[in-house]
Amino acid sequence: MKHSQQIHRTIRISIWLIACPIIALAINHRSITTQKPAAGLSGDVVTSWLTLQLKITKTTPAPPPVTVRRCGYTGVALYESVAPGLVGYQSIAPQLNGLTNLPAVKPGVSYYWPASANAAMATITRAFFPMTSPANKASIDSLEAANVVIFQKDSPADALTRSAEFGKSIASAVFEWSKTDGSDNKTPFDIPQRAGAWLPTPPSLMAAALPNWGKNRMILIGSDSDADLAVPVPYSTDPNSEYYAQVKEVYDISQSLTPEQKAIAFFWADDPDGKSFGGAHWLSILNQILINKKVDLELAAVAYAKLGIACSESAVSIFKGKYRYNGLRPITYIRTVMNKPEWNTLIVTPPHPEYPSGHAIVSAAAAQTLTLLFGPNFAFTDNSYNLVGFKPRSYKSFEEAAIEAGNSRVYGGIHYRKTCDAGQEQGKKIARNIDEKLKFKQS
Repeated sequence: MKHSQQIHRTIRISIWLIACPIIALAINHRSITTQKPAAGLSGDVVTSWLTLQLKITKTTPAPPPVTVRRCGYTGVALYESVAPGLVGYQSIAPQLNGLTNLPAVKPGVSYYWPASANAAMATITRAFFPMTSPANKASIDSLEAANVVIFQKDSPADALTRSAEFGKSIASAVFEWSKTDGSDNKTPFDIPQRAGAWLPTPPSLMAAALPNWGKNRMILIGSDSDADLAVPVPYSTDPNSEYYAQVKEVYDISQSLTPEQKAIAFFWADDPDGKSFGGAHWLSILNQILINKKVDLELAAVAYAKLGIACSESAVSIFKGKYRYNGLRPITYIRTVMNKPEWNTLIVTPPHPEYPSGHAIVSAAAAQTLTLLFGPNFAFTDNSYNLVGFKPRSYKSFEEAAIEAGNSRVYGGIHYRKTCDAGQEQGKKIARNIDEKLKFKQS
């Protein structure tokens, strides 16, 4: 009997010894997983920062490629700052071009992901806008602090501090990575000495802008593979040529522009003039959607990252083509070859070659990205420029808006129709490449 009791006691002790590590592991695991995941938490922290970033962009003018580059890296920083809290998702850093050794969360402690996102957005916004006004800098500080006050009712102080430190460290690492992409390349540009090559355009006759932008390191290797599906129409001064015909179409349209065509041209002009978003128009569209749909932090972070990357990659691809083909702008051809020296464009011609169309490519890439996120028949109204006197414009789909954005450059007199049509296909291809190559969810 005593022997049997001893055996049972030994078995109970053995089971207890085996169970202890399992119980400890379960408790430790629960300390990580019972914290609120990003899904279900409000996405207001993202829209609050995107709203401020759009305001800063309007009041701190920069060339559109510079603007969307900031959006691309900001999207990466935002996503990585909350990725550990996204159930079923993974860090995308290992898939990106040269982004290594990002900071990691500490095991066994809790994080409050909106606080992490808040610190990441504040940190990277400061980093990208050191030249902005004192008022804008104060707004960055105020928004960061205001969000922290909101978070205090939902999370203990130590978790907020820990989360903020993590978000800041992620943003700092992403910003350091951004500094090595070659966007500061100032190598001079020599205009090719051949017929049909780009020349500086009126009224300012500015030098070629961003001639080395196409050499920037892409965020994702292969994002524009096989995207350059077409080439420009061969240059010719022959009145019977295809080239002459495409220029004449631009001229003919300019002579009978309807009020609607003018409205479209001005609405999508997006010039960095202190009134527009200078390249971030599609981020404004996203912001309106996120606010209207009241999305959670998970969708807001993923959507910002995907759209920011698509727009940034598109801009690099655009400038590869511009300085590969060095196409002449309509205003130069119409004034000289067609001998109409008084002719002018409806909107100012940007200081870089004609082919391909930046608006068409970025808009198509953005529209395809948003279609993949929200569906092909997502109707929306764009209120981006209500405050500067433009009427809102409504669309039945993102693609409809992208096509209008491309056509706006024909109405404005700065691009040929084939250029814009080709840009639509190039932008879609870039977005599809990114969707196929960049995996946010765990397999």
